Amino acid sequence: MANSVSEVSTMAATDPREVYLQGLVQTVKAAVPEDLALSNLRSRTELLLKEQTFPSPRQEDWRFTDLSALLAIAFTSPGATSGATTVAEADIADLRLPETTGAQLVVVNGRFSAELSQVEGLPPGAIAGSLRTLATQLDPDQLADRLAQASGGHDVFTALNTVGFGDAVVVWLPRNSVVETPLQIIYVSQPEAHPLIVQPRCLVVAESGSALTLIEDFWGEASDTHFTNAVTELWLDANAQITHSRIQHEGAGTFQIAKTVVTQARDSQYLGTAVDFGAKLARHNWEIYQTGEQTTTKLYGLGAIAANQHSDTHSLVALSHPHGVVEQEHKAIVDGKAHSVFNGRMAVAQKAQHTSASQLNRNLLLSDQARVDTKPQLEIVADNVKCAHGATVSQLQSDEIFYLQSRGISAPQAQRLLIYAFAMEILDRIPLATLRSRLAQTIAQWA
Repeated sequence: MANSVSEVSTMAATDPREVYLQGLVQTVKAAVPEDLALSNLRSRTELLLKEQTFPSPRQEDWRFTDLSALLAIAFTSPGATSGATTVAEADIADLRLPETTGAQLVVVNGRFSAELSQVEGLPPGAIAGSLRTLATQLDPDQLADRLAQASGGHDVFTALNTVGFGDAVVVWLPRNSVVETPLQIIYVSQPEAHPLIVQPRCLVVAESGSALTLIEDFWGEASDTHFTNAVTELWLDANAQITHSRIQHEGAGTFQIAKTVVTQARDSQYLGTAVDFGAKLARHNWEIYQTGEQTTTKLYGLGAIAANQHSDTHSLVALSHPHGVVEQEHKAIVDGKAHSVFNGRMAVAQKAQHTSASQLNRNLLLSDQARVDTKPQLEIVADNVKCAHGATVSQLQSDEIFYLQSRGISAPQAQRLLIYAFAMEILDRIPLATLRSRLAQTIAQWA
């Protein structure tokens, strides 16, 4: 078992947040296996981390998300084989989607599980599996460059993941290869004696003309208290296409901070759908970089939270070339004393002429104590563009409920029906029928 944060609390520093962050750094470093050193990348990133501190609400990007509760928990890193032998097929059978049979990768406490994974029928030259076993098949310099995409020092938690991830899922598609079977990655958090910090890492490279449907499914025990710090990097070369669904339904005691970063070359298409149902506190940073002309990006998000849950989505779409297309819609259903945060930023550079971009955030409050903070942003330097953005925060409309009642539907049923319809506008974007049905059932039960 790696050293805990409490064992490094005597470090010479005056700011307790800085002490805590450096403690986390030492904790995750101690769990890095020797056969996955990536020493140059990790050492560069650690130097950047030394200039950072643990985020606080005084920082603009964290103004509405307070991480103080983490400071009271001494997390440990999982061992080299933690959870891999204690998670049985029966534990995850219900998570497997029939459409992805033969293309399912399982990650337990941040480590790839070969025993539970199955990859069959990939196109010639395509690879999918653990970085620890695939590293010899990849060019080290090219691999480091791809992994360095998300490792900037401005993002403390992404840098922490880079310094200390113990394994990674790698999916690499050669030119003009099309993966017919959707690929599902199941991330399982298995509780141990001490609260864990687990750091899943996923790298997907779609070379020119390739195509993939990807599902990431984060799941954890209902009563487990742990910290998931996840990073997913997607590279779309020219004319590549990725349809990506990210589902988060971790346990009620979980803190999840995650980044999805996407780099798109010219004529590529990325369609992403993110659904947040679980976790005590969840933060998803979604960053898209359009690096070529005629690039298409579509982002859809749904959060459904209640009780004291906190869900925060921060997105950035950076357009730097002409004829880019962006469509974003994010919805939140907020009940109890829950708090939903949305900060969506679209940056249109001078060279991004003829851009078409739209952004909409819609929020549905079901309780007088529920809270929403929303901040859609357009930053436009180009002068020949078509851009729009907006946000709404509302409750269920009495006239809509009355209309349904006039058709013989009871008031509670009418409320459930309206909530269901609100959510399904996003869930219908998910291409897999079984996954859509499961999420729809969750909404129906939740409502």
